[in-house]
Amino acid sequence: MSLASLDSYIDDRLSPYADAVAGIVFYSVRVAGADISLIVVWLILGACFFTGYLGFVNLRGFGHAVRLVTGKVREPSRAPGEVSHFQALSTALAATVGLGNIAGVAVAVSVGGPGATFWMILAGLLGMSSKFAECTLGVKYRRVNEDGSVSGGPMHYLSRGLADRGLPRLGKFLAAFFAVCCIGGSLGGGNMFQVNQAYSQFVGATGGASSFFADKAWLYGLIVAVLVGLVIIGGIRSIARVTSKLVPLMAAVYCTAALLILILNYDRIPWAFGMIVSGAFSPEGVAGGFLGTLMQGFRRAAFSNEAGIGSAAIAHSAVKTKEPVTEGYVALLEPFIDTVVICTLTALVIIVTGVIPPPGAVNGVALTSSAFASAFSWFPAVLALAVNLFAFSTLVAWSYYGSKCWAYLLGENRMLDILFKLIFCGFVVIGATMNLESVLEFSDSMIFAMSLANLAGLYILAPVIRTALRDYEARGLSKR
Repeated sequence: MSLASLDSYIDDRLSPYADAVAGIVFYSVRVAGADISLIVVWLILGACFFTGYLGFVNLRGFGHAVRLVTGKVREPSRAPGEVSHFQALSTALAATVGLGNIAGVAVAVSVGGPGATFWMILAGLLGMSSKFAECTLGVKYRRVNEDGSVSGGPMHYLSRGLADRGLPRLGKFLAAFFAVCCIGGSLGGGNMFQVNQAYSQFVGATGGASSFFADKAWLYGLIVAVLVGLVIIGGIRSIARVTSKLVPLMAAVYCTAALLILILNYDRIPWAFGMIVSGAFSPEGVAGGFLGTLMQGFRRAAFSNEAGIGSAAIAHSAVKTKEPVTEGYVALLEPFIDTVVICTLTALVIIVTGVIPPPGAVNGVALTSSAFASAFSWFPAVLALAVNLFAFSTLVAWSYYGSKCWAYLLGENRMLDILFKLIFCGFVVIGATMNLESVLEFSDSMIFAMSLANLAGLYILAPVIRTALRDYEARGLSKR
């Protein structure tokens, strides 16, 4: 059986189950000609709630967050944890900054028009509050093991936090549900999809059909798997050391290219912003009109920054601090960098270069590539580098998320931890060699299903979050 026929065989067997799960998780209702995804509404409502409930902490806490990340606010030297604020933020960003910022934004602009960018930015700003809430709880309810390692995230604050609120059974159920979904998401969307797309870009940039790797996907996957294994075997400390260097590098490469194009087209920037604002409220030729544009912006922001999903809280829980609220502040920078900065730069480049296709045409990464290539013929090579860096960083970050959920379900055990990491690396090779659409659709469903348990728990624990924030502010710590 050939590899292609094996792909088809597995897809045919799994598709009914994947379609059924995706149909539930991504269920949409049609309103005024627009498809409204209920899971996206669930995430946006959560972001709106915590923005108001926590007194717009996403805006007033921005300066303090920057001071924490840059080290201007000193933590006690003996604070429990494994990584610095900057390393925790880098690891979480490694999981979210990726193909969503390149291909996802292009889809939003091509389907929803330039106006989708406005709603994407708004969703990013609101999502900062969701990240604050979940990462504050991640540190508050984390478990520090005897060897100094840390286990935290929604699994722990759902089980322990809800038990404190008199709901132990609900807490255990939601925690287990979250952990199972996270493992599924880490092996699919956080692994197979990333390496599959990275391989496609890599082959295209190295000669296409004439590339040495054109018929050697297995070799590419094996090389990436070995590199990933070398990083993740050392746990969060090793992952954080890599991501703290890789994330700034990949962001600098991508953003520098984007800024150069915007500088070359500086005279069109005011026009582009005008298109974004006018298109947000009076879109022309977009399916579903205003609601269609709004939903595309919100959807791509949610897919990109994962605010409300709960995944980032796993990485942020490992920070060295005695004050849980400090990591809530640091985490709110994540949607800002991911969505408000990087996604907006991508959208502006697409708009000012004039490569926007007719409404409804979906081009993804090819659209972004052609936008950059219109100014720099060599940009496809830079894009291939960016995609591979984004994919690698996402792989190592999601391996940590999956391993912590694996440990929560099966217990903290060195051999079990190594077993999961071997399985994860095996899926890297599978992801490079096979295009299993049904597996990827199922894993995407798993990632967004995480938000069902996470946000339900956040609502119940909202008073705990606000009390912790008010106590922190009352001691004058937010003014440091």
